[in-house]
Amino acid sequence: DESVFSYRVGGILVRDGKILLQRDNAGDHAVIGGHVSFLETTAETLKREYQEEIHAEIHVDDLLAVQENFFMWGNKPCHQVHFYYAVHLKQDTIPLEGVFSGYDELGGERVDLDFVWVPLAELSNLSVYPREIGHLLEKHDGVMHFVSNELE
Repeated sequence: DESVFSYRVGGILVRDGKILLQRDNAGDHAVIGGHVSFLETTAETLKREYQEEIHAEIHVDDLLAVQENFFMWGNKPCHQVHFYYAVHLKQDTIPLEGVFSGYDELGGERVDLDFVWVPLAELSNLSVYPREIGHLLEKHDGVMHFVSNELE
């Protein structure tokens, strides 16, 4: 009751030198993904989240990174474990450039979101979660592991 544990997964969709990100009303950007449900694999979660948020079918590719993340969730400290995968579209059923609308649900409430194709060269100019997005997009041998601690 005094803290939060969160198990999440994010899909990194890069195409033609651009990455697809979600953007909230405050202008913050994030990798598309969500919380893993009980008895659901991370790949199943990603497929479900992409279907729910932008009505797109994806193929889940390689695991790129695992993040241990510590931050405040409202007034409670949160310990989050986050898996990041490369993904690609099974079919081109969404706009492949610009901005388009979608939504997510958080706590049973609808949250309207924009989905934005951002040129990779412009990522450093934006507020993007995870902040380490640039490192995730670099070529690595094996799976990258990183820790983000905003509680220190």
